[in-house]
Amino acid sequence: MLQSAVPSIGPSLGSSAPGFGTDGIRGRAGTELSPALCLQVGYWIGRVLKADGPVLIGMDSRTSGSMLVAALTAGLTAAGRDVWDLGLCATPAVPLLIREVGAAGGLMVSASHNPPGDNGIKVFGADGTKLSSERQGRLEVGLRGDVESEAPSRCGRSFQRQDLLTTYKDKLLHSVGDRRLNGVPIVLDLCWGSATACAAEVFQSLGADLTVLHGQPDGERINVACGSTQLNPLRQAVVAQGAVMGFAFDGDADRMLAVDAQGRVVDGDHVLYLWGSVLQDQKALPGERLVATVMSNLGFERAWERRSGVLERTPVGDQHVHAAMVASGAALGGEQSGHILAASHGLCGDGVLTALQLATLCHGQDIALSDWLDRSFKAYPQKLVNVTVPDPARRKGWFSCIPLQEAVLEAEATLGDVGRVLVRASGTEPVLRVMVEAEEQSLVDHWTQHLAAFADEHLNAA
Repeated sequence: MLQSAVPSIGPSLGSSAPGFGTDGIRGRAGTELSPALCLQVGYWIGRVLKADGPVLIGMDSRTSGSMLVAALTAGLTAAGRDVWDLGLCATPAVPLLIREVGAAGGLMVSASHNPPGDNGIKVFGADGTKLSSERQGRLEVGLRGDVESEAPSRCGRSFQRQDLLTTYKDKLLHSVGDRRLNGVPIVLDLCWGSATACAAEVFQSLGADLTVLHGQPDGERINVACGSTQLNPLRQAVVAQGAVMGFAFDGDADRMLAVDAQGRVVDGDHVLYLWGSVLQDQKALPGERLVATVMSNLGFERAWERRSGVLERTPVGDQHVHAAMVASGAALGGEQSGHILAASHGLCGDGVLTALQLATLCHGQDIALSDWLDRSFKAYPQKLVNVTVPDPARRKGWFSCIPLQEAVLEAEATLGDVGRVLVRASGTEPVLRVMVEAEEQSLVDHWTQHLAAFADEHLNAA
């Protein structure tokens, strides 16, 4: 049972208290992520955050967002925190505004690229970075009811502060300096989500000749057959409109994938290579270093090494990229999925900012994205298979499965220096991700199918 003030806002969650995945707490809205849970999460976040000042809350367009924001707000105010509600916004607006206004921290209610029925909570501290592992642990202890807590001396209040989003938009425009997009034909796929709050406006402010897909907030259609998880609508529109490039965002607009005039995909690896090359030529890339994750393509790594660059790999998750960049002083890093972090822009993944950088760098150099892509690198064939493993213990402890381990070792021995195998448990979904890349597509197809079948057979056995 939670102590002191806590019983008044809801029961202890005990052993059912959620843990943090690679990107906060995430689950089915209304059941796994219930109002009762959010009430408790809000309360304990209010107690865990150390700094004084308000707590900011933003959300994407999901229909469950208002319900969860209300519950989080109730918990935060019960913990004595004032809450500033930003409304619909991109995730990167929250950490930026935390720093701008001197807030104690902030929350983003979003399930990112997940389906409309899911939702989630991302937590940021006073410095605008994701909540540390130590504070996550303290939050989880509070949720389980394993800590005593004195009643707060006051109740907090809630304020509507959508006006602050003007500051975020101004920062986006400032990020490209005096570069413009006058008359450049561009297509944006806003996926009915957070990007609808500002992306079209900032591109139009720079003079782009804009075509917008899925451009209104719609929580029932967010990420459905559109956006960065499904690029076909964007590819078709770019070709049909004769645009020179197009950009698709995920539900909370912290990541972006692009397509060129031919409809070819420009993923996060390509963005890192292209943007990194510009910084390298400008002598603005410390140590010639880029930071990427274990998912980044081997072709990217080899090409960057040919430029005398260093590619540092981290586990999946932007918090790992962030930590490595801080430790090494790197200027640029990110994930293949399109989550890009730049030291010059606050080390926060921002899909709209990345799209603006890519578009204005191309236009400023008087080069088409398709030509720039041709100068990039040849990606090795790569395939990712998601194997559903409902049992979290088996999923997270897959490496204890001897037959699967032996199969992975066999694949690695066969591929040698011309390929890679990566098996990992997802931090956001009940799946085991099996990725293989190699110089030959036939090897990729064979080993992904073989390893996925092994995982399904041995991890889902009765």
